[in-house]
Amino acid sequence: MTEYGPGISCIVPAYNEGPRIAAVLSALAAHPQIDEVIVVDDGSTDETAAVAEAAEGVRLIRQWPNGGKTAALATGIAEAAHSHLLFLDADLLGLRASDITALVEPVLGGHAEMAISLRRNAPKLWHWIGIDYISGERALHRDLISDRLDELRGLPRFGFEVWMNQLCLARRARIAVVHWPDVNSPLKARKFGWIAGLRADAGMIADLLRSASPLTLARQIAGMARLRI
Repeated sequence: MTEYGPGISCIVPAYNEGPRIAAVLSALAAHPQIDEVIVVDDGSTDETAAVAEAAEGVRLIRQWPNGGKTAALATGIAEAAHSHLLFLDADLLGLRASDITALVEPVLGGHAEMAISLRRNAPKLWHWIGIDYISGERALHRDLISDRLDELRGLPRFGFEVWMNQLCLARRARIAVVHWPDVNSPLKARKFGWIAGLRADAGMIADLLRSASPLTLARQIAGMARLRI
């Protein structure tokens, strides 16, 4: 069995996020609680890899061709050296070091098995419920998922968060919801243009529904809300 050293490995999956990823890596740079930053460039055709490679303290892993977010995260987890994992999307706007601290502290302090962000521009319904069940920003001890990692390669391209939700529910894992009042995730239409953005959104929704039925997703949301601390 592989033994992992104490500390936090941060995994940033990225696809064509050249204009945005530098800000995320800047927030991570020299953060006292982050021991390793891994960027998995998922077949980008822009300057994503070059920006990540130029960032101080970042380990860049290139995978080709584009395999989707789940595959990129699986690659990053397999390479991560530490006991705790932090997942961050590469396109976050307004992320600060203090936001990262707020996300990892509930897990490091033993108050929760997983912490999940609630960004400023998350859908209003998620704010009303009090949890964004498909947030890509999560902190956890790797033991929460380590015995099920072989399942990742069989998931849809954007099935990772739904898969992780199901594990949390099965294990009654305590969930800390961390509000990020100054952090936004840009709309895909803003990043890629309306047509490409709508196509990307449609693909993500299709993957969610391939991962779980609408009823199962609704049950996930309700169950996760009950597990909040």
